[in-house]
Amino acid sequence: MKQMMVACVLAVCSLSAFGQAKPAAPKTGASVEQVLMQMERDWTKAGLDKDAAALDRIVADDWTAIDFQGKAETKAQALADLKSGSSTLQTVELGEMKVRVFGNTAVVTGSDTEKSTYKGKDSSGKYVWMDVFVNRNGHWQAVASESTKVAN
Repeated sequence: MKQMMVACVLAVCSLSAFGQAKPAAPKTGASVEQVLMQMERDWTKAGLDKDAAALDRIVADDWTAIDFQGKAETKAQALADLKSGSSTLQTVELGEMKVRVFGNTAVVTGSDTEKSTYKGKDSSGKYVWMDVFVNRNGHWQAVASESTKVAN
């Protein structure tokens, strides 16, 4: 899913407003790790639901990504792909995620297995991915992503 999302938001990780909306506030007592893993699940759901507003909240305006084809993508491009339907995500099973926090920056790594298409071609498969989040003014947002399709 990350691949498609990065391809969606990436092209999955583009994620209509292009303003920097803020993600929902974390529940009291939630650890940074819990908050970021929930944001990853919300990102996946946004891809499945074609929810551009949710993606806009999760991804920073200056977000950049390298998609599963090795191409760079901006938030505007990912949102456009999501809205146009050139990226579709039918099912996603998220794998285990790992969060490493470095002050106001965090790196989330994970995997997913998905059924998806990208620009009319089947892009289904297993993906490994990495997202970099930064806490700006008390709100976490993704600022960089990378997704790689792996052989089964």
